[in-house]
Amino acid sequence: MAQSKTDLLAVLAVVKKYNLKGTEELLRKEAALTEENVAGEAEVNSVLAAYKSEGDPDIYETSYMELRKFVDDSLDIYKHELALILYPVLVHMYIELVYNSHEEQAKKLITKFGPEQEYYYQDELAKLAMVTKRDQMSGNDITDTFKSNAFTIRISRDTLSLLKRHLHEKKASVILNIVNEHMYFDLYEGVARNKAQCDATCGAMTGEAKRQDNKIKVYYGLLKEPDVQTLVAAPPEEDDDMDPDAPDKPKKKKPKKDPLFSKKAKSDPNAPPLDRIPLPKLKDADKMEKIKALREATKRVNLGPDSLPSICMYTLLNANYTVTCAELSEDSSLMAVGFTDSTIKVWSMTPVKLREMKSAEQLKEIDRDAEDVLIRMLDDRRAETCRTLCGHSGPVYRTSFAPDRTMVLSCSEDCTIRLWSLHTWTCVVVYKGHQFPVWDVRFSPHGHYFVSCSHDKTARLWSTDSHQPLRIFAGHLSDVDVCIFHPNSNYVATGSSDRTVRLWDVCVGNHHRLLTGHKAPIHSLGFSMCGRYLASGSADHRVLIWDLAHGHLIAALTGHTASVHSLCFSRDGTILATGGLDCALKLWDFTKLVDDISGENVNVSHNPDVRDGEPYLLRTFPTKQSPFLTLHFTRRNLLLGVGMFDLSI
Repeated sequence: MAQSKTDLLAVLAVVKKYNLKGTEELLRKEAALTEENVAGEAEVNSVLAAYKSEGDPDIYETSYMELRKFVDDSLDIYKHELALILYPVLVHMYIELVYNSHEEQAKKLITKFGPEQEYYYQDELAKLAMVTKRDQMSGNDITDTFKSNAFTIRISRDTLSLLKRHLHEKKASVILNIVNEHMYFDLYEGVARNKAQCDATCGAMTGEAKRQDNKIKVYYGLLKEPDVQTLVAAPPEEDDDMDPDAPDKPKKKKPKKDPLFSKKAKSDPNAPPLDRIPLPKLKDADKMEKIKALREATKRVNLGPDSLPSICMYTLLNANYTVTCAELSEDSSLMAVGFTDSTIKVWSMTPVKLREMKSAEQLKEIDRDAEDVLIRMLDDRRAETCRTLCGHSGPVYRTSFAPDRTMVLSCSEDCTIRLWSLHTWTCVVVYKGHQFPVWDVRFSPHGHYFVSCSHDKTARLWSTDSHQPLRIFAGHLSDVDVCIFHPNSNYVATGSSDRTVRLWDVCVGNHHRLLTGHKAPIHSLGFSMCGRYLASGSADHRVLIWDLAHGHLIAALTGHTASVHSLCFSRDGTILATGGLDCALKLWDFTKLVDDISGENVNVSHNPDVRDGEPYLLRTFPTKQSPFLTLHFTRRNLLLGVGMFDLSI
């Protein structure tokens, strides 16, 4: 009796899971069960396991061949969407055979049908083929992912009814069970998608993004910055005094500034409220820095197809196999390079040397009320052009400068993140939270907050004044390889080896965009200057452009012949620069791309066509033998590239 009640509760849980309200109510009434009586997931699984097919294992191969024949014989209009189910069905068949100890049949199945699956699934199939016993399944990434996540397929209602009719007619119970239990069909009304449309958004570990995943409103606009505007008119003399720090001679261009500031004052209708997340207040030094940045912007070169940027390439020599990353500060005055020997080197990119704070004895003698007290605290006699930071116990994978350039963050294989002071040149804080190597760390554009991501499949939001993370962004199914803040600091984008890009809301910690389309791990991300578009570079040699307003993929920029490890938008947002391990730098006309898109009404279409990048490629610049580590546009739109000379290429 107890066993039959457990079975009944398990059936009830399954009915509830699939939202079959009428059936659920009838079953409750007949069995006299209350609302509280629902079996847990573990109980459901244990009950269902008892019903697993222990029948003829050879049925699996025959069933798969019949399914494949049905897909091949279907009309062209439905064929491409139907083909999307072949891979997940094969994986689940293999898992079921292994689970029921039919090792020979499982091996035969994957050897026969594995090679004909899409190229981007081959790595996973190779890992899956290593699982040949039931006890090897627990803890394996691929089997865990497929058992606990439904494989999502976007499909038209007509295509799905065709598939269901075929399965019922053929009485293909093995496949029918897999389809019902392990697949989620994101249904839409209308004509089935063609091959290009299917290929554009498939490729992730668990299929495509559901349209529901991208329905939430995203505040992609930029924050209004009124503080600087009120301060601008006050100290014109100081503006001019600061010019010796700048590379050019002093020039007074007050009339030119006015239109720039009035432009900044406009509030963006798509921007988040200013108080949506607490941002640090601007200090006087920050305000002066903003004024300096705006003054630099008045001297910015306007880029376009007829006015390409000048490019300055920094090559690190004798650094092959030892350099892991490079980063430039926002004002282009500092460069940090991480090494495999756990050290970080910081170089000054200007004639101004890197100064250190004076000793405690000398600091006592300084007049604290002096206006230039901060400058007096630094020791000119011990100034150097390069400084080394030691503290990590594993290769350093990324560095990130604070917006005010007083600190730099680094992350390492040793599972820690370190915050270094650029006044004392020492480590100030060690942040421990990730359990595995940390691949990336980035400061927020507004300072105070930073984000990290790791081999532990999570990204984490931190603030510099707390040793515990403020948010843990969990949802990726594999390593999170790259992370970056949105220009308004309200969102974080992450790219993963599960071949998805996610946009997380730092306010609530949930992902508001799930973007699928890459066919390999994602290694670089960049937001457009307006905040609406996101570019992602991947090991599939492509750069994809996403519209965050709707979560649509709008363009695929192809042309690189190796992994794209760095990308950067020009300061006026007109040009996208991408650098790859193929030793090539490519410049793309982003303005033209946005203009072409704005003519279309992508809101209506559930399957917008993805543009080919070829018409937007402006120029390719090859380096001799230097793969790109990073790209950076200066405030005046000079493009800086950093790479290491690689003898093996």
